[in-house]
Amino acid sequence: MIHSMTGYGKSVLQLPSKTISIEIKSLNSKTLDLNMRIPSMYRAKELNLRKLIASKLHRGKVDFSLFFENTGGETFAKVNPKVVKKYMSQLEELAAGDPMHLLQMAIKMPDAVSTEREDIDETEWDEIQNEILNALENISLYRLEEGKVLEADFSKRITIISDLLEQVLEIDPERITNVRERLHKGVAELKEKYDENRFEQELVYYIEKFDITEEKVRLQNHLEYFIKTLNSDDSNGKKLGFISQEIGREVNTIGSKANFAPMQKLVVQMKDELEKIKEQLLNVL
Repeated sequence: MIHSMTGYGKSVLQLPSKTISIEIKSLNSKTLDLNMRIPSMYRAKELNLRKLIASKLHRGKVDFSLFFENTGGETFAKVNPKVVKKYMSQLEELAAGDPMHLLQMAIKMPDAVSTEREDIDETEWDEIQNEILNALENISLYRLEEGKVLEADFSKRITIISDLLEQVLEIDPERITNVRERLHKGVAELKEKYDENRFEQELVYYIEKFDITEEKVRLQNHLEYFIKTLNSDDSNGKKLGFISQEIGREVNTIGSKANFAPMQKLVVQMKDELEKIKEQLLNVL
């Protein structure tokens, strides 16, 4: 079962004195590109958090945000009276003014207000971590649902390519006949005598170059392998990408050997479906 790299997960934890909100968003990326926004008081846990997220999401451009809102009336910000008074004194020397106005200006100056760092409560952190796991579970479910949509699309397009290959095989005898007739006509227009037996030998040798039996077999195998990998338990976007490259190689070879307009049109349609598959594979985990 494949998973998309596009996902969203959110979870909210209500603690006695604060509300914790966790939000995770992800988009496609070749590797895990993790951007984290967490309060400074939890920075000591950042490395462990990164390992936890990497173990669950594996790949993608991931934005992880953890916010908290105090609900118990606690505050960790404190005014530095000495610093504020010093600022007010300096401002008054520059221009006399209303003390309240000077206070409003001074309180905005650097170091006028300091924030005390709160020690991490390990019991509280355990609750937060469990909520983070819930958010990770939510985004994983989101990715799974998006993966089901992609899987259905891939299956449809592989079926279309397979049907087009059958049409290619149906018109293959007509193609060979067409090539043979064109060569005969070209030689006849030369109005030169030639050895019929030798010409037939050369004709057989020439037409063998246009044989697509091997390409047909390999392409059918690649299409079947793509579906088998798609239905496996693991989500392996990179492996599917490699298989799609092999599919493209066989389709291109058939196109180069076609030498017949109706077959070339079918090959162009196959390439179009394959490009759509490759585009969507960029979103597969």
